[in-house]
Amino acid sequence: MTAKEQIIDLFRKIVKGKSPNVENRNPRHDGKKGHWLEEQFGISANADNEADLWGYELKNETTSKTTFGDWSANIYVFTNPQYQALFEGQNKAEKQNSFVKIFGKPNPQKGDRYSWSGSPCPKIGAYNYCGQILEITPSKDIVALYSYSQDQRMDKANIIPQALQIENLEIARWYGEHSPSSKRTDKCLKAKLEDKFNDKGWFTCKTNTAGKYEKICFGKPINYDEWLRLVIQGIVFFDSGMYEGNPRPYSQWRANNNLWDSLIIESYE
Repeated sequence: MTAKEQIIDLFRKIVKGKSPNVENRNPRHDGKKGHWLEEQFGISANADNEADLWGYELKNETTSKTTFGDWSANIYVFTNPQYQALFEGQNKAEKQNSFVKIFGKPNPQKGDRYSWSGSPCPKIGAYNYCGQILEITPSKDIVALYSYSQDQRMDKANIIPQALQIENLEIARWYGEHSPSSKRTDKCLKAKLEDKFNDKGWFTCKTNTAGKYEKICFGKPINYDEWLRLVIQGIVFFDSGMYEGNPRPYSQWRANNNLWDSLIIESYE
């Protein structure tokens, strides 16, 4: 049996016709159904950046958008030796809190907790109201830039430290094809993406209107150049969830489900 045939066999024997049993799981955890599905295939939760099962990456069906990976920037402006002294705090987590207060916004529904998410999160193609934009470098790195002249916030002079009131300030950089460091934490986007998606490909399980799994679908492998073209088109987008009080950057790279559906090449019931 090939790896694909084994996965199809597991689906038919263990998953098909079932609904995810999330009764005893944290109701606030968005990934609870995905974790249930992973368990059915014998996939244990881990932080390894590798394909989940025999060279295939499992992507759980979601309501509107699906994540390629939670891939933090290799360098943030608050970790850059040139600028890190401008951010309050004694360690990286505290300086990250300072960063979100400068480049993010408060959330009234969370007690005015600051976050670098939603409207302040930079996108490809145009500056947002906080003066931020994503650009691709000739070396295929992805950078988030801030320009003071593009910042539309009325009180920006009080928010932005004077030394950062400049144009094209690099506030985050993701190494594209190459990393200057061999550290595991400094992996480039090409390695992160292709370790997961450019082996055998990926698969997902689809539910029917009753919420029961009815078919398994496979997509072909994806390489970095293909993925980067989708980033340039704005189809794959950076969806930051960084917020004050949590040291995890939450740097999701996502696409709407219509893209994922368009990448499906085989389906089995």
